[in-house]
Amino acid sequence: MSSATIKIFLVHGDPKRLRTAEISNWTGKAIAGPRSEFDNVLAREESSNSGVYFLTGNDPESGKPTVYIGEAESIKDRVKTHLDKDFWNQIIFFISKDENLTKAHIRYFEGQLIEQAKNAGRAVLKNCQGSGAKLPESDREDMEVFMIKMLQLLPTLGVEVLVPAISDTVKPEKNDLLSCEIKGLKATGYLTPNGIVVLKGSQAVLAVRDSSHKYPWSISLRERLKEEGRLAVDGECLIFTKDVEFSSPSAAAAVIHGGQVNGLTAWKNKLGKSLKDLESK
Repeated sequence: MSSATIKIFLVHGDPKRLRTAEISNWTGKAIAGPRSEFDNVLAREESSNSGVYFLTGNDPESGKPTVYIGEAESIKDRVKTHLDKDFWNQIIFFISKDENLTKAHIRYFEGQLIEQAKNAGRAVLKNCQGSGAKLPESDREDMEVFMIKMLQLLPTLGVEVLVPAISDTVKPEKNDLLSCEIKGLKATGYLTPNGIVVLKGSQAVLAVRDSSHKYPWSISLRERLKEEGRLAVDGECLIFTKDVEFSSPSAAAAVIHGGQVNGLTAWKNKLGKSLKDLESK
């Protein structure tokens, strides 16, 4: 993505309440707000325009991040029909300031955004099938540029459901690889802007420590990775069947070690220097 200057306006001065967001030299605009200010969000003039919208929150059964992605010729009229859905606590919608988005454009956006959310795998999708639309080549190119700007804005508004779980922007060099070892087992990974990626083929202990029951989050994380097929039994250990991104080195190390551990000392480079040593330079 190219560099960008983003302007976020806090309507009430509170970053959690109603916000607008724009990028310099872009015709698009985002409006975001919590469900508690639903009426204020829809009172905005922009809500009468055509566009695409995101309803985000957590699934009440699994607790996982959840999103509904939709399109509408009138944002205001369409999103009112979603008030019976209890999972969402935030709404974000995108419109064009020059009112140049047609029905075909927004249907195209919906289909593309849903596919991107599926590929990212960060959230439960409440609507897995977009209406989609075919566009002339020139229109398609214009909409791709428009969507890139949308993808730049979404994380700044607290929505990362479209950010790839494994960052495509970070390609590790061999010298950047780190290792985490325990009882003859070895895991390999590299740092990313979101945390750390543990590479496919990395090993983890088979059993958790007794002490881990005091802080069961690491047990829950291991079990979830097993359920998702990303961590599997391989003889006397567990093995990562896919690259997995963790929010921190300590979270990754806890899964590998089977209990609480300081990731800054557990992860080391090829010279044996820990992350703690490398960061203290």
